[in-house]
Amino acid sequence: MNVDVLNESGADVDVVGLTRLCRFAMRRMRLHPATELTVRLVEPDTIAVLNEQWMGKKGPTDVLSFPMDELTPGKDDEESPEGYLGDIALCPQVAEQQAPAAGHSTQDEVELLTVHGILHLLGYDHAEPDEHREMFGIQGRLLLEWQQSAAGVDPEDA
Repeated sequence: MNVDVLNESGADVDVVGLTRLCRFAMRRMRLHPATELTVRLVEPDTIAVLNEQWMGKKGPTDVLSFPMDELTPGKDDEESPEGYLGDIALCPQVAEQQAPAAGHSTQDEVELLTVHGILHLLGYDHAEPDEHREMFGIQGRLLLEWQQSAAGVDPEDA
């Protein structure tokens, strides 16, 4: 999987760890090994411009997803076709502001937003209650498995 994480934000972010997380989530969603993704870590002014341009909303937001090849997760025993998953714009400074209210670290918030962005690229949404339940359930499972993996625990054994 080809994942590019570009830190244009000026914030101190573990780019290598974020790249690993993206690959982990993409594998767990059974994406083709040749799937590509770009994550741009941007500062608040940049994400505010993107938010207004693409979402019609004023001010900075935490994460925006721009799907490209409309890939979907692979099914039980088959991967999805290869392609360019899309681009994610994520603002670490907004993540840092949100983290205390969520009760976790800025790094945890950045990881959550990264997985959230990937799920949006895969077509998941949270506008309706059923969609919200499904998307946030997958998001929670992926983050738990990522944390277990980082701690040396095989998620299959947990």
